[in-house]
Amino acid sequence: MLRRAAHLAGALGLLALVAGCRQDMQDQPRMFPQRGTTMFADGRSVRPQVEHTVARGQLYEADYFYTGLMNGKEANMMPFPVTMQVLARGQERFNVYCSPCHSRVGNGAGMIVQRGYKPAGNLHDAKRMGEPLSHYFYVMTNGYGAMPDYKAQVTPEDRWAIAAYIRALQLSQAATAADVPAGTQVENLKDIAVRDGYPAEYAGPWPMPATAVSATPETEIIAGAPGKSANAPSAPRVPNMQTTEGGVKKMPARPSGAQ
Repeated sequence: MLRRAAHLAGALGLLALVAGCRQDMQDQPRMFPQRGTTMFADGRSVRPQVEHTVARGQLYEADYFYTGLMNGKEANMMPFPVTMQVLARGQERFNVYCSPCHSRVGNGAGMIVQRGYKPAGNLHDAKRMGEPLSHYFYVMTNGYGAMPDYKAQVTPEDRWAIAAYIRALQLSQAATAADVPAGTQVENLKDIAVRDGYPAEYAGPWPMPATAVSATPETEIIAGAPGKSANAPSAPRVPNMQTTEGGVKKMPARPSGAQ
C-alpha cells in the first residue's frame, strides 16, 4: 500500500514538472524575414519605416547645427537666419533655463547665486564678450565647470536661439549712441528707472551678493550689466555674427523630422 502511494506521489510530481515545461515562447506566431503574412492588409511581414523616424547613424550629429563646431573649432555664425521670432524664443528659453544662475540681465547673479550657489559666468565681461557665438551653444550642449549640460532639456534649435539672444543681450548692454539708427530716440536708463518708480541706481551695475560662494577669493567683484572692476580689461566690441545661409558657409540640409 505504501509502495503504491509512493508511486502515485512520484507520478503526480512528474506530471506537475511536465506541465511547467511549456513551449509558448518558442511556438508563438512570429514573422520570418522577407516572407508574406496574412496579419497585415498588404501581405508583407516587413513593415515600412515609420514616417519622420531617424535610424541610428542617419542623424547628422557631426554637423555644425548639432555640435557648434566647424572643423573642430567654435565659429561665430548661426546655422539658420535669426529673426525676431528666433530672438523671442531665445529670450523665453533663456529666462526659463539660464536666468536662475545668470540672471535675466546675464550678470551671473541669478536667484540661486544670491542664495549661496557658486557665481555663474558674467556674460558681459571681457572673456564672454569675446567668445564666438557657437561657444554658448557648445557649453549648453556639453556643460562647463559647475554648469551641467542642458541638451536633454533644450532642443538644438532652442540652444541656438538662446545663443542668438545672449549675443543680442550683450549688444544691448555694450551699445553706444553710434549703434542707434538715425532718427531713433535714445533715453537714459536711469531716467527710465526713475519714471517707472525705481531708484536711479537700479539702472547701474549690480554688485555680486555677499551670499555668493566663489571658488577663488576675488575683490571688487562687480556683476553689473555691463559692470566691471576697476582693473578689468575693457570688453571688446561684440563681433558681428553671420549665418551659414547665404553667409560664410552653408550647412548640409537636415533630415526631415529630425529633432
